[in-house]
Amino acid sequence: MTDKPIPQLTDFNQPYFEGCAVGELRIRICKRCATKFRFNHYLCPNCWSEDLGWEVASGRGRVTHVTVVHQAPYESFEPDAPYAIVLVELDEGVRMMGNLLNCDPASIDIGMKVKAIFESRGEVYIPQFVPDD
Repeated sequence: MTDKPIPQLTDFNQPYFEGCAVGELRIRICKRCATKFRFNHYLCPNCWSEDLGWEVASGRGRVTHVTVVHQAPYESFEPDAPYAIVLVELDEGVRMMGNLLNCDPASIDIGMKVKAIFESRGEVYIPQFVPDD
């Protein structure tokens, strides 16, 4: 069991985290205008439609922004510090944030290829990223 923060599961986010548990990075897709976006919107951010579906993303993308955390916000993250938090633009065009693991933070470049992996935090799996060679 981990003592790192675990998101509260709700009816709204359950399909997303069920996907993470089986190694799928799920994104939303608007059935009206085909816009793809992160799971945390109730409406399409483009056309405001409520007619939404799910798509399994490749999990691959490129780093667009990076910050390095030197002082952990929680005691449970102290062994990881310093660690990198990256904003990734997935190949599908959706942006999402996660930690970049298995990589020296000083070696991270904008445009670096990454792929999603899933970190177990008890029964919940959290998407994180690793370099994609």
